[in-house]
Amino acid sequence: MFLFNPAWASGLGRLRVVLAAALMGVALLGTPGGATARDVPESFADLAEALQPAVVNISTTQTINNRGPEMPQFPPGSPFEDFFKDFFDRHGAPGGPAQPNGKAKPRRATSLGSGFIIDPEGYIVTNNHVIKDADEITVILQDNTALTAKVVGFDEKTDVALLKVETKQPLTAVAWGDADAARVGDWVMAIGNPFGLGGSVTAGIISAKTRDINAGPYDSFIQTDAAINKGNSGGPLFNIKGEVICINTAIFSPSGGSVGIGFAVPSSLAKQVVADLKQYGRTRRGWIGVRIQSVSDEIAEGLKLDKARGALVAAVTPGGPAEKAGLKVGDVIVRFDGHDVPDMRALPRLVAETDIGKRADVTLWRDGKEKAVKMEIAELEKAEADGLLADNAPQRADDSGGVAVEALGLSVAPLDDRARSEFGYEADATGVVITAVTDDSDAMKKGLEPGALIVKVNQTEVAGPDDVVRAVAAARKEGRKTALLLVDLRGTRTFVPVRLGGGK
Repeated sequence: MFLFNPAWASGLGRLRVVLAAALMGVALLGTPGGATARDVPESFADLAEALQPAVVNISTTQTINNRGPEMPQFPPGSPFEDFFKDFFDRHGAPGGPAQPNGKAKPRRATSLGSGFIIDPEGYIVTNNHVIKDADEITVILQDNTALTAKVVGFDEKTDVALLKVETKQPLTAVAWGDADAARVGDWVMAIGNPFGLGGSVTAGIISAKTRDINAGPYDSFIQTDAAINKGNSGGPLFNIKGEVICINTAIFSPSGGSVGIGFAVPSSLAKQVVADLKQYGRTRRGWIGVRIQSVSDEIAEGLKLDKARGALVAAVTPGGPAEKAGLKVGDVIVRFDGHDVPDMRALPRLVAETDIGKRADVTLWRDGKEKAVKMEIAELEKAEADGLLADNAPQRADDSGGVAVEALGLSVAPLDDRARSEFGYEADATGVVITAVTDDSDAMKKGLEPGALIVKVNQTEVAGPDDVVRAVAAARKEGRKTALLLVDLRGTRTFVPVRLGGGK
């Protein structure tokens, strides 16, 4: 029920005056920063018309092998070989029509996304997930010209990819803007290919900054209420100057459509990634060789730090830049290369964006006072290839009492007397026992469970968690995508391939 209050009359009069002032372009009194009506665009039409030629639709085609049991392999002449071959020939392999070898026939799948031209010579930026595992990539310009694209490079950590098309005519390109200068409440405009409809324009504001949605180690998304839907992925988010300040990447939605919560990779992060991909075909990020954790209020009090800030060093990689600079476990990095480190999340991004080989100034908190050191920045990708990260990051005690090996999506512990008793292993059994398996991980999907015994990793016997970590690091260095585990499960030994990454 609407109730009228006589006291509102004077208030309504004042409101009419304020609205009149706004319509006349006069600064609104009492508003922060003296915002004017000129800050609000009358229309996005001119901006959209100028920018749409630089935004492209991306169509990908991928061959998918239908999942399902394959015909078991038996020795030649085995009666089981004829039995299963006859079964698959009659009924087909689960997941699709059978081929002569009993496997399901692969099928072709297509998907649609968006991108934008960042260089007139034909360089196009999009999301990595838009083109991942694609066999063919087609870029469709605003005038419906279709061009075949090749992948210059991609970065899974930030979900950014760079494509290249060949064309005789210079293409319309857009320029990067400064995402760090953007403020919550600023107008933004998204152009993309929602639901495969073709070039569409939506507008909104920046809703929040530095969002962490657990998508990667460098999460610092900008949140917007500009409508972003399926197919908008990889498209640009423009400021009102027509500069790209973000790459539209993800949405929060129970229905799959826009509910006003979209997330975009800021240009401050994407620009350097794209530059690396263009020059090297891969990223080249800074690395200092530490494992870090958050500084809580309790930790800050214990270290006599004024407040919870910085990144607490939990481990130092032997031979890495941090060790050479004299960092120790228990140090708190509070400032890096001229930038404050407000929390743990800020440090990986600051390090990653620092030039490799640079001697950076680092401020530590140690023994109740600040200490300044110099540190030469190394390359993250080289450290990963050398297996240096695996020796530090995956090893941490968890609630199961084991050591988490995140690359495998499970935790392991030595096969001691307690484990032998708990899980029923004989005194002569060897290996490491699985104490926990990450939900929805590849290890769980392959049937691994607590109590199973890992005997070998990639044909190398393992006697403790460190052996598992070293074997995984060696596999990654060799470029393997899976680790082959010899597992003893309820008295039966079997080889189980587990996808590296521990992801879902």
